[in-house]
Amino acid sequence: MAAAPASSPVEFLLRRPPPRLRRRQPLAGAFFAPTGLSGAPLLRALASLAADLLGTPPSPSQRRNLDALMRRLALLSALLDSLLLLADEGEAAFSDAANLCFRELYVVLFRADLLVSYVASAGRAWALLRAPQLAASFRDLDAELAVVLDVFPAASLRLSWDAAQYLDLLRARCRRRVPAHYHDPAEAALGDRLLAALRHFELGQPPDPSTLRSLLLQIGISEAPSCRSEIEYLEEQILSQEEDADLPLIGGVVALLRYCLFSLFDPSNTKALRVWLSAGNRQRLLSWSCSDDSSFSVPKEFSCPISLDLMRDPVVVSTGQTYDRPSIIQWIEEGHSTCPNSGQALSDNRLVPNRALCSLISQWCGVHGFQFDSPESNEGMIECVAASCSSKAAIEANKATARILVKMLMEGSDNTKPVAAREIRLLAKTGKQNRAFIAELGAIPLLCRLLLSSDWMAQENAVTALLNLSIYEPNKTRIMEQGDCLHLIVSVLKNGWTTEAKENAAATLFSLSVVHDYKKKIMNEPGAVEELASMLTKGTPRGKKDAVMALFNLSTHPESSGRMLESSAVVALIESLRNDTVSEEAAGALALLMKQPTIVHLVGSSETVITSLVGLMRRGTPKGKENAVSALYEICRRGGSTLVQRVARIPGLNTVIQNITLTGTKRAKKKASLIVKMCQRSQMPSALALGSTLTVVDHSLVGNSTLRRAASFGSGELSNPVSISVPVP
Repeated sequence: MAAAPASSPVEFLLRRPPPRLRRRQPLAGAFFAPTGLSGAPLLRALASLAADLLGTPPSPSQRRNLDALMRRLALLSALLDSLLLLADEGEAAFSDAANLCFRELYVVLFRADLLVSYVASAGRAWALLRAPQLAASFRDLDAELAVVLDVFPAASLRLSWDAAQYLDLLRARCRRRVPAHYHDPAEAALGDRLLAALRHFELGQPPDPSTLRSLLLQIGISEAPSCRSEIEYLEEQILSQEEDADLPLIGGVVALLRYCLFSLFDPSNTKALRVWLSAGNRQRLLSWSCSDDSSFSVPKEFSCPISLDLMRDPVVVSTGQTYDRPSIIQWIEEGHSTCPNSGQALSDNRLVPNRALCSLISQWCGVHGFQFDSPESNEGMIECVAASCSSKAAIEANKATARILVKMLMEGSDNTKPVAAREIRLLAKTGKQNRAFIAELGAIPLLCRLLLSSDWMAQENAVTALLNLSIYEPNKTRIMEQGDCLHLIVSVLKNGWTTEAKENAAATLFSLSVVHDYKKKIMNEPGAVEELASMLTKGTPRGKKDAVMALFNLSTHPESSGRMLESSAVVALIESLRNDTVSEEAAGALALLMKQPTIVHLVGSSETVITSLVGLMRRGTPKGKENAVSALYEICRRGGSTLVQRVARIPGLNTVIQNITLTGTKRAKKKASLIVKMCQRSQMPSALALGSTLTVVDHSLVGNSTLRRAASFGSGELSNPVSISVPVP
């Protein structure tokens, strides 16, 4: 049996709009004072940092604590100016204890700068939800400042009377405040009103629009763009995976704000919002290496030598050089056989993850406040997103929003329909409940109409929304039974306005083809298999992945061989064996298709194909190795003695088969032993040598019972793959 293709359930995270800077939790981590500074230069650095903090524009969040901090900084700045005056006049002598105290003070001011910047950049709703934690951060900062002031060597510095007064007043103010003083009653009341609005949704009763409008105005949200910004900021915090974050609560507020976006702001005035969304969706990924701020320039070691951008998935090629995976894959697919950096020939196309470098890049991004989404972090992200959508308030608020959006699709203008489609796409991204009630409200036929739109944004969001909705099993039936919806999806696959629209059309076919009853209908749709084959050959890495998974699913149908052959899908799958991104799924599909003699001889007639399968058996994942063994087994089983002899002559097959019998999956071991038996029967001397070696290994591992069952196993059919999670944009 060929193994089902591995599809990450969180690949949709790679398809969201490009990330912005994400602020880390303030006061987290260790900080150090600048080295090489002491005495007057260190004092000047302290005075400059304090002056910069005092010049920070006021923030609407944490006003009480920020005002108190600024009063302390004003006193501290005056103290530092007095010390600098003494230093300039040559009357101050700085001991080691004084310099140590100055360095500790620098750390406190640096932490204060981080905290003030965090509060200033935070979304207003987020600051309300995190008010207790932020208040605790201000309290901790005062405590650290008090400790430094307690050991401040005032006597040895010979402070002036004014400076001594500043110091005494500063010490008193740091000690005076008790925990209750950090609590702002006005902010607490506003936070309570926000929670009360969520409780209304929990009861299935959306708050009165005037109440919501008043609440949003107090929060600082007065128009659609500011509401959108608050939503995006909260979504970023969900993905940041902070341990103490209340994800269901945050998700509820996101749902509430999304409802407000379309219930309080006139949809007929969303033209500016549509333009803004369009620009954001077309924005290229952040170019880390081209930052105007030299303090955030990417270290050369972290930049891909090909793209010159920060590497997100660093891999090592056979020459030992490291590249970002998408860049080196594109390089190889363009026909290059040499290492871009060294010029040496690549002995193979194997890409080994450079996990050590990936960890260093992640740490560097964390220090500088950048978001870094490595492949390993995606699983945690999807868990966070799912948790945030689980509350009763979030579900009910999303239902109310969906009703508005479906009405916009039905009755809205040409400007509002693409925006509505995009919002439905986002709602359907997570949560079975969301996908269910969106379809129940009648969104699917309305989205199908937009597939014909001449507006790229409408078409792209409509097909992606259908993809997201199709993950819910009953919605697959709704889509397939919706008139010419399948025909329209194939039309987007062929003539879509954007690459993303075409790729998501392919992913939609993959999702629909999970249901056995729909495989033949999809194959019989004119152009469907042909366009999937074309995307597998000419598409982007992501498009190829979508196409090969769809072709794999279709290949499990017993009548698929002829259609795959006439549509050139078989040729595309054969060519894909040389592409590490899709080779495992391609091998699995070919193993399923080789029930037809024509396909067997087409696949087995090329020694390059057989070599590629053996290479996949050597370096693939356990499922990839199983697929390659299955394909090689079908070649030997159905191709006759000529093809068996060709397989037996492949250099290194002996070692590969031994490794499979030692470390492969149960099915891979069985088929490897059957390949050995068929090579023995071919009467080739090299095959006999191969078989005698492997039979010993096989007997010791799986016992004689395996070989006794070989004859009955050899006549068995490949079973259908299990249901596969679909990537959600």
